[in-house]
Amino acid sequence: MQKSKIDRLIRIAICALIVALVYAIYSGIHERIVMAGDSAPSFTITTDNGSTVSLPKFNGKLLVLNFWASWCPPCVEETPSLSQLASEFGPKGLVVLALSVDHDVKAYNAFLQKFHPAFLTARDLKLHEEYGTYMYPETYIISPDGRVLQKFAEGEDFNDPKMTQLIASLL
Repeated sequence: MQKSKIDRLIRIAICALIVALVYAIYSGIHERIVMAGDSAPSFTITTDNGSTVSLPKFNGKLLVLNFWASWCPPCVEETPSLSQLASEFGPKGLVVLALSVDHDVKAYNAFLQKFHPAFLTARDLKLHEEYGTYMYPETYIISPDGRVLQKFAEGEDFNDPKMTQLIASLL
């Protein structure tokens, strides 16, 4: 009799542990990942040129928010096209903000010296977590009211006619 009670308690304990394990796995998988249609997490960043960029109130402009790193080959490849996008559409109401996740300040500064991006840049080690971004580059197109319109989870050619047509249609 006593052995059946012990067996029953062991089974209940195993079930409780399994439920706890499943919950822990579920919580880890479903951490915040921002997708198209979501509200962009609010932030205030001071860029390298000293200007302040804030969400959700973005002065009626379309924002291209790019997370990148100097050690990321696709990030390096897309930088010139991102500069051209900013130059072409900036006067029409587009702002490009590229946030580096570089821990190494020297590598970050060397990248900026080499490429002279024609868009706003800053180094921030936390905001990417709010967006659920852990692989780079990742780019979000955010409406003036703070809604994510598009998300690109890989390097992009911002000179591609499809991309320029998309941006033109959103302005």
